[in-house]
Amino acid sequence: MSLRADQAVEVLRAAGEPTRLRILALLAREELAVLELCSVLDQSQPRVSRHLKLLAEAGLVERFPDGAWVFYRLTGEGPAGELARQVLERVDRADPVLTRDAERLSAVFAERAAGASDYFARNAARWDEIRSLYVAEASVETAILAAAGRGPFRRLVDLGSGTGRMLTLLGPRAEASLGLDLSQQMLNIARNHVGQSGLAGCELRHGDIFGTRLPDASADLVVVHQVLHYLADPAAAVKEAARITAPGGKLIVVDFAPHRLEFLREQHQHRRLGFSDAEMRRWLGAEALEQVVVETLPPCRDGGLTVKIWTAQRVAARRRSAA
Repeated sequence: MSLRADQAVEVLRAAGEPTRLRILALLAREELAVLELCSVLDQSQPRVSRHLKLLAEAGLVERFPDGAWVFYRLTGEGPAGELARQVLERVDRADPVLTRDAERLSAVFAERAAGASDYFARNAARWDEIRSLYVAEASVETAILAAAGRGPFRRLVDLGSGTGRMLTLLGPRAEASLGLDLSQQMLNIARNHVGQSGLAGCELRHGDIFGTRLPDASADLVVVHQVLHYLADPAAAVKEAARITAPGGKLIVVDFAPHRLEFLREQHQHRRLGFSDAEMRRWLGAEALEQVVVETLPPCRDGGLTVKIWTAQRVAARRRSAA
């Protein structure tokens, strides 16, 4: 699909303004909240919001509210988004204005990471207790076991393993297990839990969910349990999880349905207040994961959180070649 001449002019006019071009360059790195963009650009919220409105009307960015926050990202598909990317590819990355923006964005990232790190360090020892306040863990774990199936699995990978609960839950069905987490406090607790469970063939490793450094198609069961709502770019984490999912293997994502409990963002470092089925299906489908099954577990009490379990499977190589 191509743009009409008048549409191309509108897109180029929207992108062809200094602040809006800076916004596009920033959003090319990851989705950002309005206030984060204000901090980097050193401009008022009304002014930045006006620029974002014009970019959205031109089809260059997508707007999605999340509780009291509003996030923006580059348009994922379509000729307008493709034209924006072509423009950005031709902009000198050494441009001093864009370089300064990148430095300020790094400072935003550092501040965000420091807050999350402090939170995890303070709460690592009572992590399971915190989770139990919002979800009925026994019901969730029963549903996860059912979603995973009996196995046996050649290799289980748990991304963002936290206290290691998914490893001790699913590890007995796997020949080998690997848990990755960026928090050393969490890894220490996970090691204790894994050791106490007597689970053999389990490795715990300091690692980044966005860049696991694991080989393609190296696990036939990948789990991302209550991790995505902390991340600035959850779609990228799903993409990495899908990359390491082997043909015929399963990816299980466990998180919350959309909600409005802002205190979780303010007090518990939640960046996203849940995910919709449509959003998750789009991310999984983009990575050639099929047969998406959704399990919905309502809150155990009024005002609680609804837990969602999305299970997707990568088509086996033989079946794909026959199609």
